Amino acid sequence: MTDRFQIGAVSAAHGVRGEVKVFPMTDDPARYKKLKQVIVQKKNGAEETLAVESARFFKNMVLLKWKGIDNRDDAERYRGSALFVPREDAVPLQENEYFIADLIGLSVFTEDGEALGELTDVLQTGANDVYEVTTEKKKKILIPAIRDCILQVDVEAGRMEVHLLPGLAELNEKETS
Repeated sequence: MTDRFQIGAVSAAHGVRGEVKVFPMTDDPARYKKLKQVIVQKKNGAEETLAVESARFFKNMVLLKWKGIDNRDDAERYRGSALFVPREDAVPLQENEYFIADLIGLSVFTEDGEALGELTDVLQTGANDVYEVTTEKKKKILIPAIRDCILQVDVEAGRMEVHLLPGLAELNEKETS
């Protein structure tokens, strides 16, 4: 399990007072209003923790102001940076909700105990997520993240148990061939 989560990426400086435009990478952009601090990882890999002074919304972006960053030139230094929060500051999950970062890498098995492969991606479609499982033969199986298909998730054990709906495996094989 990861100890922190990426919640955004700085696209540019905004205005002359040190704000940055952030593309939010979270299901809940309103979380920015409650942030006290954020870990900033610059393009060169250097990291620093910055205190959040304010957050407001503009179109699909978040305008973020950090304490001590008070002009456009200072803000521009953060262009292209990734924003992270530690796990303890993450948005609380509801029952049967998981962080994508925790799901990637899980071993996936059928309800009969057959190993399917490794969960390699989570596609967010709007209606429901779709889990991409890569088999040992490097084939992709797409499994809808619905209760009928996802029987059990054990992040600590690194395991997921699924039920493949009739025809699902064959449909995936035809699409990836």
